[in-house]
Amino acid sequence: MDISRRGRHSRLLTFRTCGTLLVTAGLLISGCSSGSSTADASMAALPRSTPEELAPYYAQKLSWRECGVPGFECASMKAPLDYAKPGAGDIKLAVARKKATEKSGRLGSLLVNPGGPGGSAIGYLQSYAALGYPAKVRASYDMVAVDPRGVARSEPVTCLDGKDMDAYTQTDVTPDDRRETGELRTAFDEFAGGCEKRSAKVLPHVSTVEAARDMDVLRAALGDEKLSYVGASYGTFLGATYAGLYPERVGRLVLDGAMDPALPARRMNRDQTAGFETAFQSFAKDCVARAAECPLGSGTPDAAGKRLKSFFDELDRAPLPTGDGDGRKLGEALATTGVIASMYDEGAWPQLRDALTSAIEKKDGAALLALSDSYYERDGDGTYANLMFANAAVNCLDLPPSFSTPEEVRESLPAFEKASPVFGEGLAWSALNCASWPVAATGTPHRIEAKGAAPIVVVGTTRDPATPYRWARSLASQLDSGRLLTYEGDGHTAYGRGSECIDSTIDAYLLKGTAPKDGKRCS
Repeated sequence: MDISRRGRHSRLLTFRTCGTLLVTAGLLISGCSSGSSTADASMAALPRSTPEELAPYYAQKLSWRECGVPGFECASMKAPLDYAKPGAGDIKLAVARKKATEKSGRLGSLLVNPGGPGGSAIGYLQSYAALGYPAKVRASYDMVAVDPRGVARSEPVTCLDGKDMDAYTQTDVTPDDRRETGELRTAFDEFAGGCEKRSAKVLPHVSTVEAARDMDVLRAALGDEKLSYVGASYGTFLGATYAGLYPERVGRLVLDGAMDPALPARRMNRDQTAGFETAFQSFAKDCVARAAECPLGSGTPDAAGKRLKSFFDELDRAPLPTGDGDGRKLGEALATTGVIASMYDEGAWPQLRDALTSAIEKKDGAALLALSDSYYERDGDGTYANLMFANAAVNCLDLPPSFSTPEEVRESLPAFEKASPVFGEGLAWSALNCASWPVAATGTPHRIEAKGAAPIVVVGTTRDPATPYRWARSLASQLDSGRLLTYEGDGHTAYGRGSECIDSTIDAYLLKGTAPKDGKRCS
C-alpha cells in the first residue's frame, strides 16, 4: 500500500533488470570459522574522530565460512545497537562476499547495495552483482554486501503476519469519505503498532546514518583503508551519507539512481509521484502506438492515463476476481501497486500490457495481482519478506513525516494530482503512513558536501520513475567532488541496463579510478 517510498527497488524489477530473480534460500551467517581480516589492519583504518568505545568493533575479525551458495562466503559482524551508547549492547549484521579471482590485480573490496530501504544487499550480491557485474570488475574486487540493520538477515524488523499484511495491502488509499479515511488511519496505526510490538529493540536504531556507520566498521574489518561502493536508488543516500560522515575514507563511489538528501519528505513524495507519471507517459506512448495490443486504447498517452484512472475507479467500486487461494480480489490499491511496479523497467511493459488486458477485457485480476505480490515480496504461501517493514522503519526514522493529519493530505491533493493525474491521489494518501510511527524521526533534510572526498560518480536517468533525474543533478551539485553522469532513457538506474556508454564509463572509474567529466551524457 505504501508505494510512495523513496527510491524503492522491487525484487520483481530490480533483480529482473539485472537479468535474474532473487534466489537466496539456504544462506547461513552464523557458526563461522576461518578468519580473515586482522586487528592491525582494522585499527590502522580507525578514523581519528572515532570514540575509544568503538575501537573493539573496528578491531574485530570476520570469520568466513561457506554459506550454501557456491562461491560465496558469509560472516557475522557486530556493531553497536546505539552508537551514542556503545556499551549498551550489540546488533549482529550479516555479511557475504565473493572473492576476487585476480590475486595480483586485486583492488580491495567493493560493497554493493540495491536500495529500498529494505532491499537485501546479500540477495542482490548473490543473485546479480557477484555474477552479472563486468568480469573484470568481479575479478579485481572482492564483491561484498552487508544487509543493513533491520533488513533481511540483519535482525530484521517485523510488523505484521501474512494475513494482516494481506489486509494492509488491500486498504483503500483513495478514501472517499470520513469512514474510509478512518479505516486508512486505522490501517497505518495497526501497522506501526505491530512494528513496535515485534521490533521494539531495533526500531529506534535503523536509520541511514547508523547503517552508514556500520559500513565504516565493515570497511575496517575487511582491512580496506578506503571504501569502494556501488549503491543504487536508496543505496545512493546510504553512500552519500557515508561520504558526508567519512569524506577522507571515500574510495570509488558510484551512486546510481540518486536521491536528494536536501529534500523534505513531502517534496520527495511529490517529486517521485511526478517521476512515476513521466514513466507512465513513456509506457502509454509505447502502448497506444501498438493499437490493438494496447488495453488502454489507441489514442494519446493522456487519454490512456484517463482510461487507466477510470479502471482504478471501477476497481474501487467492484474488485475483480483473481483465483487467489486466500480469497484476495484485485481492488484499486493492489492494481495500482502492480502498475507502478512495472514502471521501474521498460522490459516489464509487455507483461503489464498483458496484465491490463486480462483485467480490463477479461475481468481477470490474477496477472496484476502477481505483479503487486512481486513488488511486496509476497510468496505463494502468503508470507512476506521484511522489505516493506524495514522500508517504513528506515523512512520514518530518517525524515519527519510528509503529513501529520488527513487534513494536510487533502490540502496537498491538487499538487499531487497535478504531478500525476493517474497516481497522485493514492500516493499522497500513502505518504500519511509515518504520522502513526511510534519512534520520532532522528534525521532531517540536509545537504551533503563531503568536502575533501575523492571524485564521486552520481548517475541519473532522465525518465527514472522512482528517483527523478533532478535528484541526481542536485546531489552531484551538493557533493564537493560530485561528477554527474546522465543516461538519457527509461527505467530505474542505469548501470548494467544495456548502455555501453554508461557501463564502460563506470567500469573505467571502478578499475582505473578515472572519473568521468562532470556532465557526461550517454544514451
